[in-house]
Amino acid sequence: MNVFSPGAVVDRREVLHGRPWVVTPVRVVEDTHDELAVFLAEGTPLFFPDHPFGAHPWSARERWGETSVLQVQRPGDAHAVWGFFEQGAFTGWYVNFQAPMRRWSHGFDTVDHGVDIWIPGGGPDWQWKDRDDVADLVRAGRLTAAEADDVWAETDKVAQALDRGERWWSRWDGWTPEPNRR
Repeated sequence: MNVFSPGAVVDRREVLHGRPWVVTPVRVVEDTHDELAVFLAEGTPLFFPDHPFGAHPWSARERWGETSVLQVQRPGDAHAVWGFFEQGAFTGWYVNFQAPMRRWSHGFDTVDHGVDIWIPGGGPDWQWKDRDDVADLVRAGRLTAAEADDVWAETDKVAQALDRGERWWSRWDGWTPEPNRR
């Protein structure tokens, strides 16, 4: 397994049907065998390779805007947890349901599954976001029906853990980005 050094810049690629769809450079915060934490700074350029599926939903953007994001993922999980920061201030956690990360020599691959959970301010209350997107992704051919079933199983698992007050990423509470870090 590749383990990336803190401070290294690696590529987070969304790979759809075997081909990169969007490439985002991120800076490694920490990498262990159990977790990979990377930082996506506000203003980071986004790259959109030509793709037979068509344009990525974010393709009108040239850069990541308005927020910076700590992204934490564990091997095998079909979700990552993103901590959002506006002008350096933490605004909340976001559970991004996605394909389990697959490492490669210069980064890692995943692809977004549409549905998310938002945890404002990082507190105990949480809310669903974009639940209809999973069915839309199946209709569009981005997910199969079987993959959608797997997405719903993962959302149930995470929602039940949140209802029990369990957050595997709680050790990241209080983390803040270095000022002016890109």
